[in-house]
Amino acid sequence: MSKRDYYEVLGVSQDVDGTALKKAYRKLALKYHPDRNPEDQEAAEEKLKEINEAFSVLSDSDRRARYDRFGHDGVGDLGGFGGFGNVNDLFQDLFGSIFGDSFRGSRGPARGQDLLMEEELTFEEAALGTEKTLEVPYHITCDTCDGSGAEKGSKPEACSVCRGNGEVRMQQGFFTMVRTCSNCGGSGQVIPNPCKACKGAGLQEEFSEVEVNIPPGAYEGLRIRLRGKGELSPNGGPPGDLYILIRVEEHPLFERDGDNVICEIPISFIQAAMGSRIDVPTIHGMTSMKIPAGTQPGTVFRLKKKGIPRLNGPGMGDQKVRVMVEVPKSLNKEQRELLEKFEEISGDSKDCNPKRHSFLEKVKGFFHMEE
Repeated sequence: MSKRDYYEVLGVSQDVDGTALKKAYRKLALKYHPDRNPEDQEAAEEKLKEINEAFSVLSDSDRRARYDRFGHDGVGDLGGFGGFGNVNDLFQDLFGSIFGDSFRGSRGPARGQDLLMEEELTFEEAALGTEKTLEVPYHITCDTCDGSGAEKGSKPEACSVCRGNGEVRMQQGFFTMVRTCSNCGGSGQVIPNPCKACKGAGLQEEFSEVEVNIPPGAYEGLRIRLRGKGELSPNGGPPGDLYILIRVEEHPLFERDGDNVICEIPISFIQAAMGSRIDVPTIHGMTSMKIPAGTQPGTVFRLKKKGIPRLNGPGMGDQKVRVMVEVPKSLNKEQRELLEKFEEISGDSKDCNPKRHSFLEKVKGFFHMEE
């Protein structure tokens, strides 16, 4: 089978620089990682092999130059991985351990897979902190096959590709490269007759309750790590970690601005003109706030230390209260007569309408108008 063009595989042009190349690889490697494609891991693994091979060539200036000149013949047969040992290191650097050690290629029992769960909080829960009990899906040893993955009466066999080592060594010139065996996934064994209950995985799904402490000041997208609360290792290694991804519901009254809370409150034009005291909702409860006489629409008041606690640190944000002056949409006869009387008494006073007079003065100056 002919190989696809490496630039086409990564979706980049031939003049791509190192930064853009690495970004393209990162995006595709995440997309096709087998852990993100549980419905078809085999196809995802093959796609990832192709991506890794393309990147291992194009990220090396000498090999890229040979490839640009001679095509695939210029870089030889890369065995489907193309220097996979180096790409392994890059994958770990880029993505950390969120996918476990499935690409580490190290000897010895691998640690269990990391788990990622989303937890939706109310605005108040995220701001003030809370405790949650989560139902976390785990995998335990299959009761039917006792974890062997093989049907009763049969057993796993040593992998014929790596001869039970779990690794395949490739010699290229003076260099020896080691990669995880793709035939057995690094276990060193294959299962000719898989267990029907667990489909050869040796594991069953089970749910367990985990207590999670959400700290005050949590925000949308915060990721909380619980060490050792992930999947158990099938080979006796350490368990993985559990990551909780925080989602926050929208609030009908409040918006968040860092550690501050923003709230818009409507007031009447009488309250704005004459001044008043109003009750203001905060995430800490109701509080009273003074509206000075002559308050203008859109004025923002600050309620100190009525905001959100700083995440993992001392201090508290403020609440910003933006007042919106509400103009009556309809007036009865008596109300209209009173307002007309008010207008008659006030006249076009600068004291009553300073902004209007300032605007008119600017208009006159702009058009050179005379009194």
